[in-house]
Amino acid sequence: MSETGAEVEARADGRQRVLSHLAMLLFAALIAGSFTFGALAVPHLAPAPLNAVRFVLASALMGAFAFGVARRRFSWPRAPWRFAVMGFLMAIYFVTMFIALTMTLPVATSAVYTLVPLMTAVTAWFIVRQRSGPLVLVSLVIAGAGAVWVIFRGDLEALLGFDIGRGELIYLIGCIAYAFYTPLLRRYARGEAPLVLSFWTLTATALWITGYGLPEIVAVDWLHLPPVVWWVIVYLAIGPTAICFFLIQFASQHLPAAKVIAYGYIVPAFVIVFEGVAGHGWVSLSVIVGALVTVCGLLALALIREP
Repeated sequence: MSETGAEVEARADGRQRVLSHLAMLLFAALIAGSFTFGALAVPHLAPAPLNAVRFVLASALMGAFAFGVARRRFSWPRAPWRFAVMGFLMAIYFVTMFIALTMTLPVATSAVYTLVPLMTAVTAWFIVRQRSGPLVLVSLVIAGAGAVWVIFRGDLEALLGFDIGRGELIYLIGCIAYAFYTPLLRRYARGEAPLVLSFWTLTATALWITGYGLPEIVAVDWLHLPPVVWWVIVYLAIGPTAICFFLIQFASQHLPAAKVIAYGYIVPAFVIVFEGVAGHGWVSLSVIVGALVTVCGLLALALIREP
């Protein structure tokens, strides 16, 4: 018996949803690596120069792939102000992240990142009127509670006294900017391919960060940086930047914004494993429990079907 057009479309849509979930799982692992590896570079290079080089390289790689390998037609984008806005939000996010890494541990900053899904659920409603069902909101709140526990290092006294570090507060500003970014991807979509969207967003981000950090960039002795800095820059440009920008552009077309960004819940778990394997030490059992709560929130969200 042949399938109807609606059945074929539903099956194709189902495949896209599964691919989107797998894409975001890879996204979470690559983002987690940026916390661990980024911490290795920040003692040698300030956040602005580090991210400027990272985004210039990522933009060049994405452009070569989009317009060379994938043979997308190159043209000036319609309404280029869209990319200026998204690039500005991304510039805030990444610069504050690396500033925070000079002040606090990777696990703590990755825990702050897990508050983004709940904030995104709010911004998505205001920007694209995308509603999150009661089960999604409950999952977000539960997972957010686990994230807060990790942020306060599993210390009840620190939580009751709201003893949060300066680095976490700085990074929270960047995460608020990121919470606006994901729903704007859908709001500003004009039918461009994800590769093209990623290229222009990366380019705009590179321009904002370069403009902001130009005096520091000029002052860097680039020829005498230790090799670890260049290895980190290459990883950041390819993994958490070029690849992740494409993954989130793709997933945002097939999943609700809150569900896309909810994959941030699994980032602290990846960071805990990466930090332990790298020999940077293992966190306390109490903190691990908080991270597992956030993972449970992710699993619950992945099982909830929403339009």
